[in-house]
Amino acid sequence: MIRIGLDLGGTKTEIAALDRDGAELLRRRVPTPAGEYGEAVRSLAALVTQAEGELGRQASVGLGHPGAVDAATGLLRNAFATVFNDRPLGADLSRALAREVRLENDANCFVLSEASDGAGAGHRVVFGAILGTGAGSGIVVEGRLLRGAHGLAGEWGHNPLPWIRADELPGPRCYCGHDGCIERFVSGPALAADHERATGSRLDPAAILAAAANGDAACRASLERHEERLARALAHVVNLVDPDVIVLGGGLSRFEHLYGNLPARIAAITYAKASPPIVRARHGDASGVRGAAMLWPA
Repeated sequence: MIRIGLDLGGTKTEIAALDRDGAELLRRRVPTPAGEYGEAVRSLAALVTQAEGELGRQASVGLGHPGAVDAATGLLRNAFATVFNDRPLGADLSRALAREVRLENDANCFVLSEASDGAGAGHRVVFGAILGTGAGSGIVVEGRLLRGAHGLAGEWGHNPLPWIRADELPGPRCYCGHDGCIERFVSGPALAADHERATGSRLDPAAILAAAANGDAACRASLERHEERLARALAHVVNLVDPDVIVLGGGLSRFEHLYGNLPARIAAITYAKASPPIVRARHGDASGVRGAAMLWPA
């Protein structure tokens, strides 16, 4: 059996095909379709049929997206690829391909991949967090995604930063309409914005990390604030879910200091004074598209 996954991003869409054992048969990235909605759907369908032509057989299809599907209407909300917003993408892509297409939030696809054969494999409860442009997350329990009644389980980044301090109030405004969301403290853009507020200097996260390694005290302080806030945010997860392992993905998952420092910080503030291991995603940037393919069983 061949399973195809699509990872729908704001500017790039990735496609991958897996065999029944999870081995990659094909993987590539292309610009995300834009323009008129109908044409964009046809472009996604063509991407699948082209891959199937190369592989010589039809496949199941799963699609990961950075948003939520309204359970009542089937409309996609909050996707970075705005041409698909407020549209029944699942139904229309299924119609274009003449088969069922399964849709899931990209963070859920990420954690499903890592729990299946990645850094969380063999653990009963896996919490996965993507620290990139945003802060998305998902939960897998005994090999199955925890979706919730409205598909919102694991929507960690749009909760308020816990134990927020007076000097952090009200918190940066989030696109969701609230102030002080976790995403606005722990994502890559949040780290850069915090550093700029503190120093007046605009650096991206990689530059902050490099400067800190070279002894820049202000950059070290920015990384310290970010790490401490991330620990608070993950401590709430430990208190609520008590996962066996926390897997980090996204650009900030490359920050090696997080893995050595976060467990002690988390244990210091959780109710039971405990922390699970914090590990880096095994499949890296490919986990999202792999998880989309894994929405269908092998």
